[in-house]
Amino acid sequence: MKNLRAAVIGVGHLGRFHAQKYAAIEGVELVGVADADPGRAAAVAAELAVACVSDYRMLLGQIDLVSVAVPTERHFEVVQDCLAAGVHVLVEKPITQTVAQADALIQLAERQQRLLQVGHLERFNPAWLALRARIQKPIFIEAHRLAPFKPRGTDVSVVLDLMIHDLDLILSVINSPVRELRASGVPVLTDGIDIGNARIEFDNGCVANLSASRVSTSTLRKMRLFQKDEYLSIDFGTRQLSAVRRHPDPQQPLASEAIEVPPGDALHSEISAFVAAVRQQTAAVVDGVAGRRALALALELGRQMQQPQQRTKDLRA
Repeated sequence: MKNLRAAVIGVGHLGRFHAQKYAAIEGVELVGVADADPGRAAAVAAELAVACVSDYRMLLGQIDLVSVAVPTERHFEVVQDCLAAGVHVLVEKPITQTVAQADALIQLAERQQRLLQVGHLERFNPAWLALRARIQKPIFIEAHRLAPFKPRGTDVSVVLDLMIHDLDLILSVINSPVRELRASGVPVLTDGIDIGNARIEFDNGCVANLSASRVSTSTLRKMRLFQKDEYLSIDFGTRQLSAVRRHPDPQQPLASEAIEVPPGDALHSEISAFVAAVRQQTAAVVDGVAGRRALALALELGRQMQQPQQRTKDLRA
């Protein structure tokens, strides 16, 4: 079996981990890494014994697939160049800055017959994978995602930085159009929204309430999903799951069950799934369309947080 040639564009905090995973996957040859910071590129390249360049375009023509982990404002430019060169792309979330850009990349990937996967990492969290089969028809979802302040990632609002993880997960299990949104948020340490809350109502009656903060004193990544006769609780950080349901005997208290979560490396699983989809010519687990849906919803929530007096009543389009 011929090795797939891989590269990583942008080897900052997250991109470095992408490069390490590619280097460890059987059947993949990490050809090189690219970064606008020559010193950073050289350090990662030396660690993994691969080539490094400051201009990512020098790698095109030498690789089959690539991870793009540059700042969000450069996603469109870099992914477009890679797809046009016939390279399969895994781009970190959010897919792009605008919905129009996302549409253009989705169309380009289709024309080029190349895979476009979006890095919504929580889809590969072992706890989520263990829970997913138990989710049936949620009627109410509550999500909290809090993190201490870090300068990295503040090029976008907390909605695109943190809340978008939960938006993607919710959209992946609620197959229904959004009926109405309510959102509010405030800046604290940056010029953008640092704390936000959103309420999403779907046509099928499900309601989701999400909170996100990047100015918390601690980290919290939890979600609860309520469905008929039970609710499911997931802690993405500690990878703990539980289910609480009605006891068969109505005289007994609610029955609680701890759900076992197998060990796993979410990033390794994400990149392995990308590699497998490229090799087997199958669809991406989180394709460009899924990335676009999460982006469109996140952008509308962000708009409402910036302009709270304006409300969107119908997002069926």
